[in-house]
Amino acid sequence: MRLIIFSLIIITMAVPAEAGDFPIAGTQGTVLAATQVATFDEPWAMTFLPDGTLLVTEKRGFLWHVTSTGSKSDVQGLWEVAYGGQGGLGDVVLHPDYKRNSWVYLSYAERGIDKATIGAVVVRAKLNLKNTALRLTSMEKLWAQEPKVTGRGHYSHRIAFGPNGKMFITSGDRQKLTPAQNFNGHLGKVLRLNDDGTVPTDNPWQNRGEIAKQFWTIGHRNMLGIDFDADGRLWVHEMGPRHGDELNLILAGKNYGWPIVSNGDHYSGVVIPDHDTRPEFEAPRAFWVPSIAPSGLVIYDGSMFTAWKGSALIGGLVSRALIHVGLKGETAEEVERFKWGARIREIEQGPEGALYVLEDGSGGRLLRLAPSP
Repeated sequence: MRLIIFSLIIITMAVPAEAGDFPIAGTQGTVLAATQVATFDEPWAMTFLPDGTLLVTEKRGFLWHVTSTGSKSDVQGLWEVAYGGQGGLGDVVLHPDYKRNSWVYLSYAERGIDKATIGAVVVRAKLNLKNTALRLTSMEKLWAQEPKVTGRGHYSHRIAFGPNGKMFITSGDRQKLTPAQNFNGHLGKVLRLNDDGTVPTDNPWQNRGEIAKQFWTIGHRNMLGIDFDADGRLWVHEMGPRHGDELNLILAGKNYGWPIVSNGDHYSGVVIPDHDTRPEFEAPRAFWVPSIAPSGLVIYDGSMFTAWKGSALIGGLVSRALIHVGLKGETAEEVERFKWGARIREIEQGPEGALYVLEDGSGGRLLRLAPSP
C-alpha cells in the first residue's frame, strides 16, 4: 500500500512557551494532557533508564540525567563533538541488557584529521550513576561514518537495537545525494552491526567490499526516526527533499531509490521521478506532501493509550506536530495530528506508558503527554 498524505485542516492550540500544563487537541477530536517536565538548549534525543529517570542529549555536547520531576544533573565523560548546523551530540540508547552491563550508546558528529571534514560516529560507554559526580567511563568508538565530508547536514545517526540484539544505525547522505547509491561509503544507508561494532556475517551484501558488508539497506536521504514493531519489523522515516517525506518498512538488501526517485522534488524546482516510475526500488509505505519534516519515532506498545497500541508516533519539525500513524501489518496510514506551535525533535514512550516529547531549539521543553481526563 502506498499512501499520499495531503495537507489537513489543523486545530491549533496556541500555547505560550512558558506554559506548564495544557491541553492539545488533535484533528480527529482526541485531546491530550501535556505536562512540562524540564527545558533544554537544543535537545536532540532521550532514553529512559530502568528506574524511570532519563538521559537527554543536547547538540552542543551535553548529556543530562533527568528525574521524573525535572531535576537535571550533568553527566561527564563525553568526547568532543563537532557542533554546528545539524551536527553535534545526537542519539542516546541503552544496550538491551543494560541492567547487567551498563552500556550506553551515543552518536555524534566528529571532525576529521584535516579539521575540514566531518562525519558521524557511534560510541558506547559505561554509565556510573552511583557517585555524586555522574560519569561515562570505558568509552570506545564502535563505528565511524566513511567518508568524512564537508558540510553540516544529514548525519541521521539514529540507533536502535533489534529483537535479536543487533544494532541498526541510520547513516544519512550528508546532502551529497549520489553516494546513497554507492557501495564504497556509508552515506545514505541503514547499517546492521553487532553490539560491539563488529560486522555480522549474514548481512545482505557480502561481496561488494568491506564497507558494504555493514549495509542492511541503501538509497536513503536523511533518516531521523527508527523503531521496531511488536512483530520485529523495522520502520524508518526519512526527510524528502522538497516534500515527499517517507515512512519506510526496512527490508534487508533493498534499495529505497534516493536520489533517483522521490515523491518530492529538488529545492531548485528540478523534478525527481516519483517512486511509481521505478518499481525496482522499494517504495515508502506512507509519504507526505507537503512535508512534515519528521524527527523522532516510537511504535507504541504501552497501555495508557489503549487504542494506540501498535501505532507509530512521529515528531514533526516543519509541521510542528505530533503525527499518529496507524500501522496494520506492512501498511501505514496517518490517523491524526496534534499541533501546539513547536518543532518536535524527539518522542519516546515512558515506562508507565505515557508519551514524552522533546521540543527543538533553545528552551525546548520536555513534555509528558497523557490522555486528557
